[in-house]
Amino acid sequence: MGALVKTTQAVDKPLVSHGSRQFLTFLLGGEMFAIDILRIKEIIEYGQVTPVPMVPDFIRGVINLRGSVVPVIYLSIRFGHAPTETTRRTCIVIVEVECEGGKLDIGIIVDSVSEVLEIPDSEIEPPPSFGAKIRADFIDGMGKVDGRFVILLDIARVLSLDELTMLTAMGTEKGTAVEAAGAA
Repeated sequence: MGALVKTTQAVDKPLVSHGSRQFLTFLLGGEMFAIDILRIKEIIEYGQVTPVPMVPDFIRGVINLRGSVVPVIYLSIRFGHAPTETTRRTCIVIVEVECEGGKLDIGIIVDSVSEVLEIPDSEIEPPPSFGAKIRADFIDGMGKVDGRFVILLDIARVLSLDELTMLTAMGTEKGTAVEAAGAA
């Protein structure tokens, strides 16, 4: 797995001018999504992901990223959809999320990375209360770009460690119950 893009900007060194923000855009299931560029650590080719037993379906497994174990999430399954087909354009976007002990890197599988867009604050609308194909609390806003909307994700909510831990625990309990029922 080779790095395609790596961001080296520090958080204290802003990437954008006042009044606008930069977002990495990507496709997932034919829809355009975006994540604030300050949350992106790097983008790597989709490669060998090691499965982990007894985890929810949306956790694809883990990768070795320069000696660190990084969990990888099927973003489409996390949104409640079927996994998308893996192609040569499929990437893993490594994002950094806050947790109790500091920061954690998590990989998300996307169909393809598009571009980095600078969106003025005046072109960002609040999230819709209905009509989106994903949970409303996952949406930070709707960016207007060239007459179309881009769904701006609140990646901290999408990858909420508390919620992921709870879902993993439920999946483990479910797996244990299924195993116990099978043994009976």
